[in-house]
Amino acid sequence: MTAEHEAPEHETPEPDVPPLAATRERPVVVVGAGVSGLSCARVLADAGVPVRVLDRGRRPGGRMSGRRVETAVGVHVADLGASYLTASDDAFSAQVRDWEARGLARPWTDTFAVVSGRARDGARLRPDAEDGRSSGPVRWAAPAGLRSLVDDLAAPPGRAPVEVVGTTDVESVDATADGPVVDGVPAAAVVLAMPDPQAADLLPRMVATRLDVSARWNWRPCVAVYAAWPRRWWPDFDGAFVNDSDLLVFLADDGARRGDGAPVLVAHAGPDVSADHLDDPAGVVGDVLAELGPLLTGGSTPEPDWARAHRWSLAQPLRQHAEEPFGFDGASGIGVCGDAWGRTSKVETAWVSGRALGLELARRAG
Repeated sequence: MTAEHEAPEHETPEPDVPPLAATRERPVVVVGAGVSGLSCARVLADAGVPVRVLDRGRRPGGRMSGRRVETAVGVHVADLGASYLTASDDAFSAQVRDWEARGLARPWTDTFAVVSGRARDGARLRPDAEDGRSSGPVRWAAPAGLRSLVDDLAAPPGRAPVEVVGTTDVESVDATADGPVVDGVPAAAVVLAMPDPQAADLLPRMVATRLDVSARWNWRPCVAVYAAWPRRWWPDFDGAFVNDSDLLVFLADDGARRGDGAPVLVAHAGPDVSADHLDDPAGVVGDVLAELGPLLTGGSTPEPDWARAHRWSLAQPLRQHAEEPFGFDGASGIGVCGDAWGRTSKVETAWVSGRALGLELARRAG
């Protein structure tokens, strides 16, 4: 986090807004157990502020979730949402170094292949060719899947664990004269760590307007197709951006990403194709598989052991809150954070956003 995102110690809450008084019976409630929600809760727990995280999933992860699958080399965790993370912010870089020191994160690659969906003659993946590569910052992966990093935020060794309540589908967040209420239960403050459309659906209209979140802001959907084969049949590569294709936008060698060599590929379908298949994500699997062979080797795709699909209805924001790391409505005690709160949508943005809001709430709690 950059210094300008941290509140100076001498600042006081706005006039007519009481200090945050959180108790075990009336904690700060974070709705959403992705990386932004858990980074926010982590700050509060470290500061001794009672906090509870609610999520509709069975375990933390959000869009850093994956699936445990059987492969020819054993059980493997396939990342289906975020593909990797990068680190440029000082605080997040320190967090990544800590994960690396404890074996939770590993540097994966700084170079992806670039392939064209229009080329039709011969093998199209040329990761060793200068015009077939895209270099950038180091992309980090996690041996146990990116979800393991979110799990670590919830319960790192030697620090107070965060209370996470799963399989809880929050239906409404209201603003009352006595403070915010989550499904009828009072809270000291509420954090909505989720995409803007989901936050807007939970909030009173006036609060959503003050926070500048709306159900009308579009997000790109994505269907992730993942498949395993008896053996690796593709040339060595880590990941590949797919240009000039309506079907695919990104491919990842998940065995290379995980470091276990599992013969697993993960393909992200393009937004238009994904939107057409949100009600039937499995319907895109055949087309994606058929494209992999021509794309990677110029030949046909071998028959996989299995192939599956996972849909992300709200995968990436089309609009960023670029000027602020989070939104907070002091009058209602409700805040929002996530990867839309920053200049670019990525894991780092979500972590920085949640941490910044956590610091603000910890300051208000005194």
